[in-house]
This record gives sequence, C-alpha cells and structure tokens, in this order.
Amino acid sequence: MAVLADNSIPKNPGQRPSPKAPPVGSLDTPLSGRQRILPKFSPDPDAFGHATEGFARFMGTPQFLVYMTVFVVVWLAWNTWAPLEWQFDSRDLGFTLLTLMLSLQASYAAPLLLLAQNRQDDRDRVSLQQDRQRAERNLSDTEYLTRELASLRIALREVATRDYVRAELRSLLEDMLEAQEELRTHDSTGQGQHESPRDKVREKLKEQRERQRNPRTQQIPRVKPGHSTQER
Repeated sequence: MAVLADNSIPKNPGQRPSPKAPPVGSLDTPLSGRQRILPKFSPDPDAFGHATEGFARFMGTPQFLVYMTVFVVVWLAWNTWAPLEWQFDSRDLGFTLLTLMLSLQASYAAPLLLLAQNRQDDRDRVSLQQDRQRAERNLSDTEYLTRELASLRIALREVATRDYVRAELRSLLEDMLEAQEELRTHDSTGQGQHESPRDKVREKLKEQRERQRNPRTQQIPRVKPGHSTQER
C-alpha cells in the first residue's frame, strides 16, 4: 500500500500532470490533424481532363463506331462458328461476357463525357466573360471617340473657314473700291464742305460693317480700310 501511495504522488509537486492525447479518429480532433491510412490520390486535373476530352472526341467520330462494330461482329462470329473448345463466350448464355463489357464501357463513357462537357462549359464561361469585357471596353472607347468628335465639331464652328475669309476679303475690297470712287467724286464736287469726305466715307463703311457683322464674325479682327485709302 505504501508503494502504491508513493507512485501516485508526483516527484515534482509544482509540476502539473500532462494532459492525455486524444485518441486518433475522435470527434474532437480536427480533420486535418487525423492521420490517413492510405496516401491521398490527387491526379493532375489538367492532364486527366485533356485525356478525357481526347477520348470523348474520339467516341464522337465515325471511326469509333466502325471499330466498335467490327469488334462486336468478330466477337459474335468467333463465339458462334468457332470450335467449342476455342469459344470463350457461350452463345447459349446469350454472350454474357460481351454484354458485361458493353455495360462497363457505357458506365465509364457517361462520366467521361460529362467531365469533358463540364470543362467545355468552363471554357465557354471564361470566353463569354472575356467577350463581355471586350464589349465593355469597345463601348467605352466608342463613347470617348464620340465625345471627342463632338468637341471637335463644336470647336470647328468657331474657326473661320477659307471660303468665309475669302468672302470677307472680297467684301472689304469692294468697300475699298467704293470708298475710292466716293472720294474721287467728293474731291471733284465738294470743295466747300466743312466735313472731310474721307471721314464721311469712313463712317459709312463703319456703319455697313456693323450691320453686316454677326456673332460668328465677332472673333475675326476688323480690317481698317483707312490704311489702304490714304492719299498718295
């Protein structure tokens, strides 16, 4: 009894007893901390998907149908007309082995086709998203170009064109010629007048320009005809 009592008392009174480790596979142990009996099998999804798509594409070709038909015909002919000791799939049992093989092929072909279809759907979804983004960029670029063209069109309204400048120069030339004619007539007839004929002609030309001027021509500098009508 004394030995049992001594063993129950810890050697270091200040040391706490270590907690017991939970058993492996218990519910209070996280899943990541559990030990796996068999190694985790994780094949390359891209390589497996590529092989699956190749097999699915081959199953949808006429060559696969021809090869499958030839295989089934040879199988049935061999197990029908070959000697009994050479036959491996009895005709009396309804070609059970061939039926099992075709069922196994169908059971594997359906998931492979679904996997290939899922990968194709993922590619279509990504392609559709890229097309939508490209369309949004094209729309934004088109709107930007439209705004730029509108601003250029508004800016061009305030710029004098070549025909307009020519018309203005032509009208000024005509006014200058008329002013010269009036000066000549006034010089010959109006010797006793107090107001100079040049001043009258200038005032008349000024009034004509003010009547003909519009908001579009306010930005064009005025040409003073007085410099070209000076006396020689």
